[in-house]
Amino acid sequence: MLGLLLCSLTIPVDTAINQSLNLDEVVVVSKNINNKQTDKGMVATIDEHLAQLSSVNLIRRGAYAWEPVVNNMQTERISTTIDGMKIFYACTDKMDPVTSYVESGNLKSVSLNSGLDGNPQATGNIGGSLDLKLRKEGFDSRPYRLGASVGYETNGDAAVYGLDAALSTHRFYTNGGVFYRRAGNYKTGGGETVDFSQFSKINFFVNAGVRLDEKRQLESTLIYDKAWDVGYPALNMDVKKAEAFIASLSYKQFFNHPALYAWETKLYYNRISHVMDDTKRPEVEIHMDMPGKSATAGVYSLLQATFLNRHDVQLNVDAFTNRLFADMTMYPGGAAPMYMVTWPDVRTNNTGAAAIDNISLSQELFLKLSAKVAMQWQKINNEEGYHALSVFFPGMKDHYHQTTGRIAAALSWVKDEWTLTAGSGWGSRAPSVTEAYGYYLNNTFDQYDYIGNPRLKNESAVELNGKIKWNHHERLTVEANANVFLFSNYIIGKFEDRLSAMTVDAEGVKVYGNTKKASVINSELMLTWNISNNLKWNNKLAYSLGNDDEGDPLPLIAPVIFSSRMTWNHRQINAGVEMTGNARHSRVGEKYGEKTTPAFVIVNLFAKYAFKWWKVDGTVRAGVENLFDKRYASYADWNYIPRKGRNIYVNLALDF
Repeated sequence: MLGLLLCSLTIPVDTAINQSLNLDEVVVVSKNINNKQTDKGMVATIDEHLAQLSSVNLIRRGAYAWEPVVNNMQTERISTTIDGMKIFYACTDKMDPVTSYVESGNLKSVSLNSGLDGNPQATGNIGGSLDLKLRKEGFDSRPYRLGASVGYETNGDAAVYGLDAALSTHRFYTNGGVFYRRAGNYKTGGGETVDFSQFSKINFFVNAGVRLDEKRQLESTLIYDKAWDVGYPALNMDVKKAEAFIASLSYKQFFNHPALYAWETKLYYNRISHVMDDTKRPEVEIHMDMPGKSATAGVYSLLQATFLNRHDVQLNVDAFTNRLFADMTMYPGGAAPMYMVTWPDVRTNNTGAAAIDNISLSQELFLKLSAKVAMQWQKINNEEGYHALSVFFPGMKDHYHQTTGRIAAALSWVKDEWTLTAGSGWGSRAPSVTEAYGYYLNNTFDQYDYIGNPRLKNESAVELNGKIKWNHHERLTVEANANVFLFSNYIIGKFEDRLSAMTVDAEGVKVYGNTKKASVINSELMLTWNISNNLKWNNKLAYSLGNDDEGDPLPLIAPVIFSSRMTWNHRQINAGVEMTGNARHSRVGEKYGEKTTPAFVIVNLFAKYAFKWWKVDGTVRAGVENLFDKRYASYADWNYIPRKGRNIYVNLALDF
């Protein structure tokens, strides 16, 4: 099969290897790369940075830890890594996506590969892959640096404080910092308070590097992240604690060779603990404790080379082992506690090999080829969880093996003002632990209890895509792109009338199963007009469509999304106005519990002033979100909890 690239841009990414990579898009967190950046700057949440990426939407269950969606596909169908490290969430309700365990203060950028053309460490990325690049000072940077930031938002009385420092020489560097973020309950448009939408979070990080000689170096990373008292108004429970420990050690070798460029090998380990809690909720019929744990250890080795001045090649091998366990204890009043294992201590071992080749066929014609194959072994280690699931699947094994892969190709023609790209791809993924082994997991979106299915087949998809871009004298740019995903053995929950729900007020039970087919179509039109050297106008219009095997709409597929943004720059001042919104979401998956949501439009104002005083570089940012205090909710707001009303923010960043 041929593979695909939705839009292939060669963007230099500022890493120690400093190799050009083909990425669809990069959103900048720190200020050292010239690309997209949020209006709030580095004090913005990770979610706000992700929202800047095309093809990325976010599912909101509260004001914290939104779930990234790429090409209208959720966590199971995308790959999210931190500097290439595999990390797996520890909550059965997806309260803690991988992106929630870092902070803007220790990130440099977030890169996106759309569709099946994932980064070398990505696995199972049918929808796409996200890689969060950590902010490292690097060698031969400024001898020392101190940074401080503070921000405040009126809606929810939210505040963020950050402090970071760095040292750098030719032989050694280190940088580290601490960031604290907290918010109270926010208010919707019109002033209604959304209870249980508060959160608090702290993040510590340290990076260090040492040169062994001019061609060899070691780098290490340590991150500790903890969130507590996190409310989720769209769910039945909140989070008492979400805690992560992330560490890595990498070796990098550079070569004086006409073909070989660099070789990097990284060892990493991360441990996540997540504890759900409902003790602060009023009128709880049955109190529950629901802790979850995830531990991952892994390695990857990436070789970069150039052949014949035409082939830019990356070869990668990676392996990881992950262990997921979650259980639940229910305390019915006056009766003995009831215990249940919801993730039966599943050990996953995965190893894979990937290759990417960017080929310059001529000065105008470029071909990108990529492929990956991975083998996976899984074993259930908890006997109680195994026996509970085997009641529904007699004769099931306690261990399983899957082989997955992807292959992709994209052909691009670039001449004068025109860029044309076309491609296609095939890829497969193994069922997630929830889909294969989950036990009575309640989904508050459709109010059903879900049970995993260890006999699921691997899901696969064929992708087709195309892009056309016209750039007229750097003044007017028009770009249109689209992709189509055609699924086989699509995994989704199916009604099971013979089983009774366990959760109070649940509608029934669904068991994960394979459907013969499904499809997802995404399209996007963008227009950028540089009206003058100081005035710029950006516009975007996107539409998506998703169907299951019966032709009914799939859930959580975006309606028409649009935005229009005018920015003005003059010396150290940047200011602008943005209008963004959704059309009415009327093509809904009713049988999946989805409901119609009305159209909405909101207006945002923003401004930035950069200054230099003595040896201090400073930036002041301010703005108003939802200027007209609109009350609204989108298709991606879990249980249609309204979003924030008018919010005024101001923040200050200083770099000494």
